[in-house]
Amino acid sequence: MAVNLVNLENVSKSYGTTSVLESVSLGIGDRDRIGVVGRNGGGKSTLLRMITGAEPPDSGRATATGGLRIATVDQAGHLRAGSTVRDLVVGDAAEHVWAGDVGVREVLTGLGLAALGLSTLVDRLSGGESRRVSLAAALVTDADLLVLDEPTNHLDIEGVTWLAEYLNRRRGALLAVTHDRWFLDAVCTRTWEVTDGSVRSFDGGYAAYVLARAERDRQASASEARRQNLLRKELAWLRRGPPARTSKPKFRIEAAEALIADVPPVRSSVELRALSARRLGRTVYDVEDVTLSVGGGDTARTLLADASWHVGPGDRIGIIGVNGSGKTHLLRLLAGELSPDAGTVVIGQTVRVGYLSQNVTELPSRLRVIEAVTEVRGTAVLGGVEQSASQLAERFGFANERQWTPVSDLSGGERRRLQLLRLLLTQPNVLLLDEPTNDLDTDTLAELEDLLDSWAGTLVVVSHDRYLIERVCDSTVALLGDGSIAALPGGIDEYLRRRAADLRAAEQDSRAVAVAAKPARKGDPRATRKELARLEREIAKLERREAQLHQSLAEHATDYARIGELDAELRTVLSAKDAAEHSWLELSEEL
Repeated sequence: MAVNLVNLENVSKSYGTTSVLESVSLGIGDRDRIGVVGRNGGGKSTLLRMITGAEPPDSGRATATGGLRIATVDQAGHLRAGSTVRDLVVGDAAEHVWAGDVGVREVLTGLGLAALGLSTLVDRLSGGESRRVSLAAALVTDADLLVLDEPTNHLDIEGVTWLAEYLNRRRGALLAVTHDRWFLDAVCTRTWEVTDGSVRSFDGGYAAYVLARAERDRQASASEARRQNLLRKELAWLRRGPPARTSKPKFRIEAAEALIADVPPVRSSVELRALSARRLGRTVYDVEDVTLSVGGGDTARTLLADASWHVGPGDRIGIIGVNGSGKTHLLRLLAGELSPDAGTVVIGQTVRVGYLSQNVTELPSRLRVIEAVTEVRGTAVLGGVEQSASQLAERFGFANERQWTPVSDLSGGERRRLQLLRLLLTQPNVLLLDEPTNDLDTDTLAELEDLLDSWAGTLVVVSHDRYLIERVCDSTVALLGDGSIAALPGGIDEYLRRRAADLRAAEQDSRAVAVAAKPARKGDPRATRKELARLEREIAKLERREAQLHQSLAEHATDYARIGELDAELRTVLSAKDAAEHSWLELSEEL
């Protein structure tokens, strides 16, 4: 029998004159896995703080069952200064205790903390690394309720997939604010929509939520024609997808099917490709025998090695790979910001590139929103309709009064929306998008996908958002770490299978090398002492490089592409240091 863990009764909360929650009543059962969605700034994080008791309501009552254990991860991810990763994740437990705990080992490996190094001070970690430590510290507890605010931020596709599988096996309740729609479908059994001060509950994950929302609007004869059309389009795509997505809603599926009876496919790839060919010609990009490296000396890494790749008119390609594998560098290569070490990148003569980087500091902070829009173009044709700057800004989520807000006062999500709008107004015929979903809520993501559906050009997207890749792209390629650009006919599922196979093979090779090396050293004290001295020099060298990398991470705090590159090198350095320290300990015991 299900037990209620937390109840809110007629809870209200305001900040100044802004009412965020009004007379909200809800409960969380001990087996619930709830996803929370809604517009940015709509009250999702406030709701989480009411539930955890971190902030009291202005009125109403929040109660929890006696002895309730709650583990939380907020967006800030503050960690105790001076602590190590080990201090925060496994605490004072002896190594043989936590190392023998399968659950702890699974979390450390799944979130990449074993490679990061348990002795690493958290003060030196990047934002993404700190986030993973906070998440691990929550997951290893025996909490009755996990409360996670944007848990998939800074995780790559493998990390998000692992987290979903782990949470589905875990006992206890889950409450997660997330814009990751694939994660919502994979994990959540209920969805809460926070809107207009209220919280509406729907059975199922994101697909079920879209179905229910479309049915609700139909029954209410919603007057917002554009909003309903967007829902119908999203619904059509979801219903044509895997049947399991829509197995949970309790309303009549027949009514929902009636909504999409006359809805065409989300886009006509044949028509868009033909239109794109007329605008772009035959050649967009030809990458031929390209080699690209980063760093220098002992820290040099080869991202591409004699790689070849063709991008044609109308292609819609998703690029995936682990953090630091070179995805951003590949986009910058196509955008002309980088030159290859060897080989050529041929760019079509008619190509006009629009490149969306991860860095939002390129916006004109001195201007207001509407001024930042008109600075690029006063009117534009989007989706076959000519629209004014004000109409375009409204379509991207900037209501009339918000259009006069200084750009410097915008939130992260608003800055990202403005960046996207300004890019589209330049009227490119090739779009290169680097993590376009960062800081965007689910409604804004649906708007973006709607625009991309009717956009006749070549699209290349780097994203950890599996839903977006599968929704707007027709093909997928991956950077697997071997220097090639690998086509994935089987999409993201094929990528995950190949990565798992590569990791198993690497682990087996590592074990074989360790077994082969051990007998050769045994029984030779002089050789052992020589090897110990060599390892000590190697450890000292790695520690110096580790300190340099942490310093570089601090200096490039807002350069997300550089952070990914540094983060990948840091993981390699820390993994090598851990291996050297382990070898040193083994040899010391022999003496």
